[in-house]
Amino acid sequence: MSTRNWQGKHITVAGLGVSGIPAARVLHGLGAVVTVVNDGDDERARAQAAELEAEGIAVRLGDGATLPEGTELVVTAPGWKPDKPLFAAAAEAGVEVWGDVELAWRLRGRDGREAAPWLAVTGTNGKTTTVRMLASILQAAGLKTAAVGNIGVSLLDAVLGDEKYDVLAVELSSYQLHWAPSLRAHSAAVLNLAPDHLDWHGSMEAYAADKGRVYEGNTVACVYNAADPATEDLVRAADVEEGCRAIGFTLGTPGPSQLGVVEGLLVDRAFVPDRQRQAQELAEVADVQPSAPHNIANALAAAALARAFGVEPSAVRDGLRAFRPDAHRIEHVAEVDGVAYVDDSKATNTHAAEASLAAYEPIVWIAGGLAKGATFDELVRKSAKRLRGVVLIGADRELIRDALARHAPEVPVVDLDRTDTGAMPAAVREAAGLARPGDTVLLAPACASMDMFVNYNKRGEAFADAVRELAAERA
Repeated sequence: MSTRNWQGKHITVAGLGVSGIPAARVLHGLGAVVTVVNDGDDERARAQAAELEAEGIAVRLGDGATLPEGTELVVTAPGWKPDKPLFAAAAEAGVEVWGDVELAWRLRGRDGREAAPWLAVTGTNGKTTTVRMLASILQAAGLKTAAVGNIGVSLLDAVLGDEKYDVLAVELSSYQLHWAPSLRAHSAAVLNLAPDHLDWHGSMEAYAADKGRVYEGNTVACVYNAADPATEDLVRAADVEEGCRAIGFTLGTPGPSQLGVVEGLLVDRAFVPDRQRQAQELAEVADVQPSAPHNIANALAAAALARAFGVEPSAVRDGLRAFRPDAHRIEHVAEVDGVAYVDDSKATNTHAAEASLAAYEPIVWIAGGLAKGATFDELVRKSAKRLRGVVLIGADRELIRDALARHAPEVPVVDLDRTDTGAMPAAVREAAGLARPGDTVLLAPACASMDMFVNYNKRGEAFADAVRELAAERA
């Protein structure tokens, strides 16, 4: 499939939505004959289809399994699972399947402009925060950049728009990487690996392999987490350009070719003239807000990618100082009667919740929701000594309750047995009753939110509203 001449090419776009619709429009604008196929045929899909059809783009609703006749390329929304019949039909016909990231990669520099290098970030948790930190550091260095991919600016807009970027900070999910076979980043990081989306990938091995694609063809640096050997294993397995280096980050004292922490300072022993005997101060731990351990790790990964791109130490410091995390990510809401209330509604899996729980002590933990097939024994076992009490809500709360009974039987547990949105104010009040001055009431559900809320943002907002109501009552 030529990436230069799209005129008259018959391309099937799989899926309406945030990636499918822009891809269809871009390809149509390049002269391709585009057909969008979609499993759903609801009111929203029909409205989207009507808009596309008015622009000359064909849409087939309720039939996402059949490959349209004459298809020369399939461009899929990242969420479509690899075992879809459409993809089996494409393979049988010898038709390639790309995702929106692959399409953007192929289209970069199309109009003769020099293509901006990509600094890519993936991992089970922390991707968005790390990419936004990276963009802040690059901006502090005076570079024209944007946070793109699974966040912020659309990748297609970034590579085809009028804005000329020096470098892009790119967040990539395992779904996106699965469908991006030719992506070759300047440098990339895998922050961590823990079981997630296994229903989509089929196994932990397949999930890890898709994450590892981010390292393929890297030219300068493959950044890995020294505390997570699986990420280093992915670096070892990657086929990279000659001279590309493995760069670790650690919350401890860094060795050569690593970034780490020494006496309250973030330091670099990777991008210095003599990494055996020399370290470069980049920032203070206090420059990273909040200074929770997993957020410090995010900052070190962002700093490593920026340093790989040649950014000066002062820009790392200034960028981290300027950065503020998105809402619902270990966000301090209020202090009431000497108890801190922290919203980490974004902790939608056990790995994220474990990192959140490790940042505080003692804790009254509000947890529960949709488990997505997760188990909670390891999380509870590691966190048991930090828990003052637990308040459970949501559809799969009994899984957490059973793990607590096995590994923390002495910890008081309040099971609200509720899945309505009004459960959150009750949960906050129950948590306040368990907490003592100096404690932290932490919303880190370890579960998805859709049993009770539209998304994790709404869940976090409900928590914050309930905390503010409690504060007003006790003022």
